[in-house]
Amino acid sequence: MKFLISSITILLMCTSIFAQNVLIGDQNNPNEPSIMFNPKNPNMMVAAANINNLYYSSDMGASWTYQIMSSSHGVWGDPVLDVDTSGAFYFTHLSNPSTGNWIDRIVCQKSVDNGATWNDGSFTGLNGTKAQDKQWSIIDKTNNNVYLTWTQFDDYGSSNPSDVSTIMFSKSLDGGATWSPALKINDIDGDCIDEDNTVEGATPALGPNGEIYVSWVGPNGIVFKRSLDQGNTWTSEISVSNVPGGWDYSIPGISRANGLPITKCDLSGGPNHGTIYVNWSDQRNGVNDTDVWLTQSPDGGDTWTAPSRVNDDPAGKQQFFTWMDIDQTNGNLWFIFYDRRAYSDNSTDVYLAQSDDGGNTFLNVKISESPFVPNLGVFFGDYTNIVVDNDIVRPIWTRLNNGNLSVWTDITPSGNLVSIDNQLSQVSLNNVAQYPNPTNDISYLSFKLHEASEISAELFDQQGRFIYQILSPQTLDYGKHILSFNADDLNLTEGIYYTKLTINGSEKMTKTVIRK
Repeated sequence: MKFLISSITILLMCTSIFAQNVLIGDQNNPNEPSIMFNPKNPNMMVAAANINNLYYSSDMGASWTYQIMSSSHGVWGDPVLDVDTSGAFYFTHLSNPSTGNWIDRIVCQKSVDNGATWNDGSFTGLNGTKAQDKQWSIIDKTNNNVYLTWTQFDDYGSSNPSDVSTIMFSKSLDGGATWSPALKINDIDGDCIDEDNTVEGATPALGPNGEIYVSWVGPNGIVFKRSLDQGNTWTSEISVSNVPGGWDYSIPGISRANGLPITKCDLSGGPNHGTIYVNWSDQRNGVNDTDVWLTQSPDGGDTWTAPSRVNDDPAGKQQFFTWMDIDQTNGNLWFIFYDRRAYSDNSTDVYLAQSDDGGNTFLNVKISESPFVPNLGVFFGDYTNIVVDNDIVRPIWTRLNNGNLSVWTDITPSGNLVSIDNQLSQVSLNNVAQYPNPTNDISYLSFKLHEASEISAELFDQQGRFIYQILSPQTLDYGKHILSFNADDLNLTEGIYYTKLTINGSEKMTKTVIRK
């Protein structure tokens, strides 16, 4: 559990978890999953996966019914789910019509019976032979307007410099029955290669007064736009963050990997109400050290904070395919990502991260009951997904076992997720405090052992890079112990640092702030 002692937030790094993983489905090679539930009736959940797999649950995700989706417009993957205030679910996806062209439009199908049946669907974005790809949706809960953003390719995969990729927008004001003409909203076009210089990952979010926020990534890194009039007009592009190494990167064992951004806004009414967040992953720390990042804007997207690292392990491991959601009842941030911190090979776990202080600190929790090993010969998809409301957390991810793909969720109560590590480690170590905090010179770390234990302590910067060995591995006796380091002696600059205590093989992280 994340708890406060002497004004320090203790971040606990888990080594095991009593999770409640649930198999959603393993038919038809599912990947790129999406999940949604009705906040007014969270028993009703819908999930989807490539290419045409649909699942629905009436018991909050404990069991699932499977069906194959169909439409006269074709169903060709990139599933995205949403729900309006009436409880109607929306399933947007790519097309493959019998008359027309592959992925030539974005299709929206609707269910009014909690995912059991779906209409044939409507569509937007049809523009000759141009490809319409990677859409995401958001529904304004004040009026049930549906907003869509996606990438249009003049010619998908083309290296011709005259072929460009653009970010498109369309809306439905009548529950998905009809759509506005697709509108180009980006300023700087990308290429059509589907790599770093292609504009992709346009995810919309709603602001507190109905603003539409969108970020995406391309040749200028991550950029942001907003509309104050339901998408009719848009601001100029605002820079959010650079993406060192690009958004299209390599992960061992994954045939295609990316760090496309996710945009969310806090509408909870809490202390961070109106704050916009963008979450992504990149390799700024090296190709063997992919990390998950978060930046935030408190002023409607005009300015953005320096990226904060969400995964709290030491540097040198892979974390990738992140997704985030905000619990709009309390403002808590939740993230899902794949994680290899515990292994030296391609074995992969699934982690959640949670922040209850607006992204200042993060609790990391492993939720996969066992690791899996992907391989290059099986397409793994491009993303995970997560939905959260009123402390109900439902992640969804893809897994590969014995060459077979499957999609999973976890139904562990959120209170259990954030308390497991504390329960596991209280036996060996408690009463941890780091002080003074903030400090401008000496920082002390005190703790009490209930038994003789093997202890080491290391200092890391905010990016997870090793700084200093505070205590080499050694056995310390029962009782209270105090360790320290001097920021001046280590030439530490102003910023956030983490001390990692290793206790009999388990790890705990404490955060300290250096001010000059």
